[in-house]
Amino acid sequence: MDRSMEDYERAHLERLRPYLAECTVLLKKDGSFPLAEPGELALYGSGARRTIKGGTGSGEVNSRYFVTVEEGLKEAGFTLTTGPWLDAYDREQESAYEHFIRDIRTQARKKHSLAIYEGMGAVMPEPEYDIPLEGAGDTAVYVLARISGEGNDRQHIRGDILLTETETRDILRLQEQYPRFMLVLNVGGPVDLSPVADRVGNILILSQLGVETGSVLADILLGKASPSGKLTTTWAASEDYPRIGDFGNFDDTRYREGIYVGYRYFDSAGVTPMFPFGFGLSWTEFEHTDAKTELEGEQVRVQVKLKNTGSFVGKESLQVYVSKPEVTLDQPFQELAAFTKSGLLAPGGEEEVELRFAFSDLASWDSRRTAWVLEKGDYFLRLGTSSRDTAPIARLRLESEVVTRKARSACNPTDFGDWKPTLERIDMFPPEVPILTVNPEDLPQTETDYALTEPIEAEAAGMSTEELIAMNIGAFYPKKGLLSVIGDSSRSVAGAAGETVSGLVMADGPAGLRLSRDYILTEEGPVTSGLTLPETMLAFLPGPVTWGLRKLSKKPEGELRHQYTTAIPIGTALAQSWNTELAGICGDLVGEEMERMHVHIWLAPAMNIHRDIRCGRNFEYFSEDPLVAGLFAAAITEGVQSHPGCAATVKHYAVNNQEYNRYYNNSMVSERALREIYLRGFGICVRKAKPLALMTSYNLLNGTHTSEHAGLIHDILRCEFGYEGIVMTDWVIAAMSNRRSLHPAADAGRVAEAGGTLFMPGSTKDVNSMRQAVKSGHLSVTRLQKNVSVLLRVGRQLQRV
Repeated sequence: MDRSMEDYERAHLERLRPYLAECTVLLKKDGSFPLAEPGELALYGSGARRTIKGGTGSGEVNSRYFVTVEEGLKEAGFTLTTGPWLDAYDREQESAYEHFIRDIRTQARKKHSLAIYEGMGAVMPEPEYDIPLEGAGDTAVYVLARISGEGNDRQHIRGDILLTETETRDILRLQEQYPRFMLVLNVGGPVDLSPVADRVGNILILSQLGVETGSVLADILLGKASPSGKLTTTWAASEDYPRIGDFGNFDDTRYREGIYVGYRYFDSAGVTPMFPFGFGLSWTEFEHTDAKTELEGEQVRVQVKLKNTGSFVGKESLQVYVSKPEVTLDQPFQELAAFTKSGLLAPGGEEEVELRFAFSDLASWDSRRTAWVLEKGDYFLRLGTSSRDTAPIARLRLESEVVTRKARSACNPTDFGDWKPTLERIDMFPPEVPILTVNPEDLPQTETDYALTEPIEAEAAGMSTEELIAMNIGAFYPKKGLLSVIGDSSRSVAGAAGETVSGLVMADGPAGLRLSRDYILTEEGPVTSGLTLPETMLAFLPGPVTWGLRKLSKKPEGELRHQYTTAIPIGTALAQSWNTELAGICGDLVGEEMERMHVHIWLAPAMNIHRDIRCGRNFEYFSEDPLVAGLFAAAITEGVQSHPGCAATVKHYAVNNQEYNRYYNNSMVSERALREIYLRGFGICVRKAKPLALMTSYNLLNGTHTSEHAGLIHDILRCEFGYEGIVMTDWVIAAMSNRRSLHPAADAGRVAEAGGTLFMPGSTKDVNSMRQAVKSGHLSVTRLQKNVSVLLRVGRQLQRV
């Protein structure tokens, strides 16, 4: 393979490579790995040759190349003995894919829909087959791959979340057949391993790591790198995941589980997962001792001695959990309060690590009083290496209730009550555990001021109504039609997702910059060469339509040029490192490439919660826990925005947790769950990193589109979180309308009136909608001036010399 690269590409890959094994999670080990040297290896599985570097949709990145597992092992010196098996598997896949495409087209006709919409993000279940397992050697690796993406959700079916009969059969045969066997998971989210987990000795979540995915596995097998990641989502048997709340409903999705999401549910309901939140092994072993907890005002500090007691170099992550008192509010058994990761420790090496958090961060939302409250009682602290492997270290005693912040309700009530666990919670703490008393006077006690000052810039005040409307809507080009929404909507940068009227260029993410790999430089500017629709979408179009689109997008006259960006690990993999330094490095690399490619705004990081493992875009997101999501999004944002003229966009605000009917689905959530689970990460990121842009989600929240929701935008985001940047919509496309939906589409006029500063990508329909809103009096010119003023202020920050 030709690996000729520009210096920046090589530098970015060299900077990432030492960290990538931290994103992998070793679930099981039996001592037969790592290997002393490369040799004969029997390689099997769907991800061996067809390795997945990341998900589909906005998560796709056009790197110059990426390394498959097959390529990575060969380059590391292994002799692969299963070429015939891999060739036979390719034939099975190709046959199954042809049937899959025909089925999608048939479904679309029955629904009176377009196959390209039905097929967006659709995942072909892994097929069944029978290929002999005849690879030579005494070592085998089976790479199980799953892909998901924007536009469709996963399913509890064989070949998706469940293993196929073929996979189960072959994995168990290989475990018996080879003295050394490893199951490798090239996946973006959980799969149900219950048929094999107890019988396989070595299981590694390789995840989807971008360009160097295959090379990282070779490093790990040879002991050149040690896996040190830990799960940020609970892995369980399919039947053990809760079915309390709705998922996949067409119109209204009720989040009946309330705050009991992920490990909060498993720990509180007494359900034992296969692999708990926070779990992960290493080639080496660690012990932590001498934990000391101190209070400095409201700051809680835990100091711990960590030692590598094994035979390999490695890193370890530690986690602090807290169990809150239950007085008037029900509480999960425990919640993550802090985490940290050590440096690289040699065998016998030691390090003292510190974990910190503010006691006021433990406050709960009391919907009855519309306030954040710390209830009176003991707060039990536990330290460990996963949510199921902890030991008590301290009690923090609060002798009187404290209201840390008074606020007001920001959303409509639901038509249901949240689920509560029936299992009695027992906090068994030994008497020798120290008690530290928290002084209520050290805690913040504030009241939110909702009288927001929104200064109007002189330039905005001098604009006509038509100019203001134009500024509130993305710079769209009607003649481009469909191409304007699939990565050819910028006149400045080929393949950019969009622009503002003032010329701020936006590129999609979140696994790197998503731009066109090839373009033609014409007198009018860069134009994408060939058809910009990815092949995975072209497959769903009839042949004559595909031919017509290719004719429409034929290459113009000009100089052919190329632009390559670095595919970084998917969001879930990054968070599995539990290393925010790595997240910051990824943000820094993206920022460098933004400067090089003349992009101002990166449409990432994505930070929604892993509410349900079926969500098709979970791979983009970090975790089921809002603290993890918030801190990783903040680190990436800081890395991007350390580059002058570069902005990150945190998304999708908020409760964007399924892809099915995503433009019109109504997420129905209690205000407590909304604030404690789904908004907390955004608050952490906004306060810590000050992102310059934020994207709302497609869905509705309790009956109102999030992009039209003044409670979300004005009350919580602006007034409570202190956000000052751009609020843009996700790409609202009129062609995506669904007449079967109960709820209406988002409207540009209502979005602007709610404080949304940018309606993307824009269309003539959106301009007319905003004009009509002004004419009818529903949208004031003053509101438009305030919105444009935000754009102008951020625009000045993004000016480049």
